[in-house]
Amino acid sequence: MGRERRHHHPGEIYHVVNRGNNRQAVFLESDDQRHYLSCLYHYKKKYAFKLYAFCLMTNHVHLLLRVGDRGTISKIMQSLTVAYSRWYNYKYKSSGHVWQGRFSSSIVSDDEYLLTAMQYIEQNPVRAGLVEDAGEYSYSSYRLNVRHLRPKLIDRHENPAFQ
Repeated sequence: MGRERRHHHPGEIYHVVNRGNNRQAVFLESDDQRHYLSCLYHYKKKYAFKLYAFCLMTNHVHLLLRVGDRGTISKIMQSLTVAYSRWYNYKYKSSGHVWQGRFSSSIVSDDEYLLTAMQYIEQNPVRAGLVEDAGEYSYSSYRLNVRHLRPKLIDRHENPAFQ
């Protein structure tokens, strides 16, 4: 029996988690995280989705995004994971899976849950003991959201939690 097909819900906000294969590290150097963010930005433009929060941990990623009309959550994540996997395997002269199976995603249904999901995502490095303050962690959206910046990567100005 095959997997249940994911449904496309344009305009829905998803909390996406993708883990490294066997929970192994997928980001070994800072250059790896920078490349992943570059891929994320590329596919954000291509599929016209809104990104509200992210956190790149050593062995997994969290994304909080709103899909648009140009791409399903499955297409977005497939493009992102394939692009990063090819780069990772080339860089580290390896082959095979980088990511563990399917990504998980849950629909964020209201503004209160949206704020809770953002806090959960951006506080991940603190809970993991990597930093004492979320603002110290370079590979999350925390500083971008807290400082009210208008960066290219996140869409703070369109985030319902801030309106």
